[in-house]
Amino acid sequence: MKAIVLSSGGIDSTTCISLAVEKYGAENVVTLSIFYGQKHNKELVCAQKIAAYYKLKHYEFNLKQILQYSNCSLLSDSTETISHKSYAEQISERKDGIVSTYVPFRNGLMLSVCASLAMSLFPNEESVIYIGAHADDAAGNAYADCSPEFNRSMSDAIRIGTYDKVTVEAPFVHMHKADIIAEGLRLQTPYHLTWSCYEGSDTPCGACGTCIDRAKAFAANGVKDPALHA
Repeated sequence: MKAIVLSSGGIDSTTCISLAVEKYGAENVVTLSIFYGQKHNKELVCAQKIAAYYKLKHYEFNLKQILQYSNCSLLSDSTETISHKSYAEQISERKDGIVSTYVPFRNGLMLSVCASLAMSLFPNEESVIYIGAHADDAAGNAYADCSPEFNRSMSDAIRIGTYDKVTVEAPFVHMHKADIIAEGLRLQTPYHLTWSCYEGSDTPCGACGTCIDRAKAFAANGVKDPALHA
């Protein structure tokens, strides 16, 4: 069995890498990152460093052209600024629950790329795609493409479309970020190499939705964020 881990350079996907390496061995794991027009490339740089830490083959693809018509605040061509509010605050302000940092069908696009790469790299073997979607991102419909229903449906579609050779595993889809960090601490995940902030400054802004969630999750585990105290 081979594993392809969708790596954003953040906490959740890096914990997925740790989990995949533990289960399948580093020799059977590769990582994949996507540039989709983000305002900064810090997460891509971190993904490369994390792959190097585990001595994994790393792949990177560019989907910017597909998302060029989106005005999501995460994108470099957007006229919107990144919200410095918690996800809960953002959800309460909208009836549909969608947060400003939702990138249209991003996870669907990324999983499709992973499936194609898996069939190309491992045509005669079964493989599994790991994605770090979790319950906090799916809560309140903030990110619909992080929900259990979405990941289950994508796994079914990918399995059918790859002759039963490729499936999707979202090991944290029913877990909260604090629980993910607890698992990562057990696995000795290199959180000091990760980046979560939506802003591209030298240091995390501490005010965007993902910075807020990250700080709360480390605090819940009674540990300091190693990326801030390296």
